[in-house]
Amino acid sequence: MEKSAKIYIAGHRGMVGSAIERKLRAEGFNNIIVRSSSELDLRNQQAVNIFLELEQPNIVIHAAGKVGGIHANNVYRAEFIYDNLMMEANIIHASYLNKVKKLLFLGSSCIYPKSAPQPLKEEYLLSGYLESTNQPYAIAKIAGIEMCDSYRAQYGCNFISAMPTNLYGTNDNYHPENSHVFPALIRRIILAKKDNDASVIIWGTGTPLREFMHVDDLADACYFLLQNYNEAGIVNIGWGEDVTIKEIAQLIAMEVGYTGAFEFDTTKPEGTPRKLMDTTKLTKLGWKPSIKLQEGIRKTIQELKNQF
Repeated sequence: MEKSAKIYIAGHRGMVGSAIERKLRAEGFNNIIVRSSSELDLRNQQAVNIFLELEQPNIVIHAAGKVGGIHANNVYRAEFIYDNLMMEANIIHASYLNKVKKLLFLGSSCIYPKSAPQPLKEEYLLSGYLESTNQPYAIAKIAGIEMCDSYRAQYGCNFISAMPTNLYGTNDNYHPENSHVFPALIRRIILAKKDNDASVIIWGTGTPLREFMHVDDLADACYFLLQNYNEAGIVNIGWGEDVTIKEIAQLIAMEVGYTGAFEFDTTKPEGTPRKLMDTTKLTKLGWKPSIKLQEGIRKTIQELKNQF
């Protein structure tokens, strides 16, 4: 990657896109183009085609998407599949038409079957049924992976796909209903501390295992892949270890200074029992994460001072 390379980041205002932009600028890449959703509707094929035809970027990073936690995935099922399918189809096809040299498509660990063996290896994709609560989103992301591989096979496009684990950190979504589990827990525990609440309600049993990685580690991995990875198929990006939902709540409480109790609402959905990524492929390529969970939690909470 030359420092002068023109790079388009789709989704630059989101947690992932903004982290990738920070990383690229820190590495000396300043020829970066971005558009907000109000400036460019990625669901509009004509608008996307015109934009890429005018800008002619060398590299495209697709970090845009309709995202959310269990509640949002389950309630807005039509929006999650339609918006994500349209965005990725438009960007991938327009990148082919405009001879983009390299495209990085970012998916999610939810693409893997609910009952797949753990840890999740890349070859487990499409080996079983998906988790029902996020199936529309997962199917959309699987379609994006297949598009990248199909355009590579038919047209020789250097389009690559990476699947991050559960992320947290700067610019996360802390919406009280539509956020992922990590920001939802941080919000509830910070507010419980502030309001002197005796307890915090956690959805489910607290026993599902989840892997968490700071978004700055993901950005570093994406930068590595843009320089070193040019293959079909997918590559997992993760930390390599997991904790229970209850344990992550306890770690957050420790950093916040909250000493109340946790109440588990077992009437609420809690998703797949375990979701740990096998990162052997990426490790062999030469990349490893560096931000430990406790360090990342502390950094995130410090950034959120006085936000709630």
